Amino acid sequence: MALGLDVGSKTIGVAVTDEAGVCAHAVTTLSRRGTIRDVETVRALVAKYSIEQVVVGMPYELDGSEGRRAERVRVFYEALCATGLRAELWDERYSSADAEVALLEANVSRARRKELIDKLAARVILQSWLDAHQK
Repeated sequence: MALGLDVGSKTIGVAVTDEAGVCAHAVTTLSRRGTIRDVETVRALVAKYSIEQVVVGMPYELDGSEGRRAERVRVFYEALCATGLRAELWDERYSSADAEVALLEANVSRARRKELIDKLAARVILQSWLDAHQK
C-alpha cells in the first residue's frame, strides 16, 4: 500500500491506496505542527495502514523549477527519508486545481470545499502516481 501527501504550509492532506494498489482514497487532513512532529505523525500513519511507499506531492513551478513552496516540501521530504521511510517526490502542479474542480462539479459548499481540498489533492497526487506505475 502507498500513502500520498499534499504538504502545505498549514496542513497536510493524506490519502491511501486500496489493498490492491489500484485506487487512492482521501483519508484526513493534518494540521502542521513542525517538521519533526509532522514526520512522527506520518510514521504513525505508515504503521497504521501498513504502508510500503510514501508519495509526497512536489509543487514545481509551471516551468518545472523549484520555488519557495517546493523548498519547504523538500525539507519535509528529506526529514521523512532520514527516518528510513521509502518516499518519492511526485509532481503535484495541478492537484489542488483538479480537486477543486471535482468539488465544484459535486456542488460542494465553499466552507466544505475548504475542509476537503487538501485530502482530495492528496488523493489526486496518489492516483496520478498509481496510474503512472500500473503494470
